[in-house]
Amino acid sequence: METIRWQVPAPATRALLATSVGHVLPPIARAAEAIGLIVHSSPQLLDLVDERGGRGLALLFQRLARVLTDAEAGALRVVTDPPADGAALTERLLTAPTLAVELARRGVTVEVGVLAEADFRSAYQPIVSLADRSVVAHEALLRGVVDGREIGGGDLFFVAEQAGWLDRLDRIARESAITGAAPWLGDDELYVNFHPAAIYRPQVCLAGTERVVHDTGIAPRQLVFEVMKSHAIADRGHLVSVLEHHRSLGWRVALADVGGGRATRSLLAAVRPDVVKLDKRLVQELPDHGVRTALGAVTELAHQLGAVVVAEGVETERLAEEVTALGADLGQGWLFGRPVRPELPAEEPEDRWQPVGRREVSAAPSR
Repeated sequence: METIRWQVPAPATRALLATSVGHVLPPIARAAEAIGLIVHSSPQLLDLVDERGGRGLALLFQRLARVLTDAEAGALRVVTDPPADGAALTERLLTAPTLAVELARRGVTVEVGVLAEADFRSAYQPIVSLADRSVVAHEALLRGVVDGREIGGGDLFFVAEQAGWLDRLDRIARESAITGAAPWLGDDELYVNFHPAAIYRPQVCLAGTERVVHDTGIAPRQLVFEVMKSHAIADRGHLVSVLEHHRSLGWRVALADVGGGRATRSLLAAVRPDVVKLDKRLVQELPDHGVRTALGAVTELAHQLGAVVVAEGVETERLAEEVTALGADLGQGWLFGRPVRPELPAEEPEDRWQPVGRREVSAAPSR
């Protein structure tokens, strides 16, 4: 399967550094001069020119990453290779990232450097019909591989959000999920996670995803785009507009990590998802009476709204029986299969799962 690599900015030959914190710029100017950069300074602005093709600025950035505090790096704005046009320069200055973000984008900081080095691929976890245990769908989960070490999607998205790269990583995750599944998906459904905050204007931000869907030949009805309940609550109006665009393309939508309570009922009524995924932390508390009552109410409401209910976190036969008794339609969890990359066999024979379309699946042991 083709891997996706992060694209980092090209080496910069000029940089403008601006801050209102008086003590920050003078030592930077001295360090830049020592490296051999041409320095033009004013009380709140440094103009640095690198006549060595960007090597000097790269070295300066590496030094600043070591010596500046997080607060100082966060108070310093950076424009690399600024345009000569005055209006364009003003626009760049108004939207300039902090030095902390610029260092992250260039892979200078250790944590965000992971994004620059990683090969991005998707792993896939089966979703089964609770009625007969046949695999009917797969959820794509982004993974990053650096020097043979796998990094989970949660860590990747945390780092990307800190660096202001959430929209880029979210796009990579969507496109990796679809292209990676196309060769073997068959008629099964594909669940693709997304973050609504990464979709500024759906007609624009989802155009690339729409092209990938078209190019792979996956039928729109097979795609279920999944958003976490916590992300949905943040800006419900924006989410609803994003989901309306998804539906206009023939894609379905899922709301994940759904528990109980009045807020949940209100959210379900507003979003009207095609799929409701029960919160796996609550599922794993079954057969607690209060949890059973809450999840049973959610399941009933979801069915009234015409949604399919997926129980996540099913790791034992007992839990499978519990969620089936609640009325859940589908199940997902280690009992049915762990997330794996299609091109790599799982380490343990009982975890082996080759995604080749709809089939029967045998139970694997729980953790």
